[in-house]
Amino acid sequence: MFEAPIVVHRPSGTGGRRVTVRSETLGTAYSDHDLVVFLEAAGVTDPESVLDDPGWVEWRSGRPYERDTA
Repeated sequence: MFEAPIVVHRPSGTGGRRVTVRSETLGTAYSDHDLVVFLEAAGVTDPESVLDDPGWVEWRSGRPYERDTA
């Protein structure tokens, strides 16, 4: 069974979501920006392009963050 290498876990009581890459915790993201920063630090070349790709990212128990349009 295939599992996405990046997992954005369910929201915590504070609204943050733990982010793991291949079971290694990168931190807690409170926005797409936080998630992109974590993924860049982990070596993902174009992190914004993978956020909506279920082959890369599994969003658990909650919808993905709303994109900033500003």
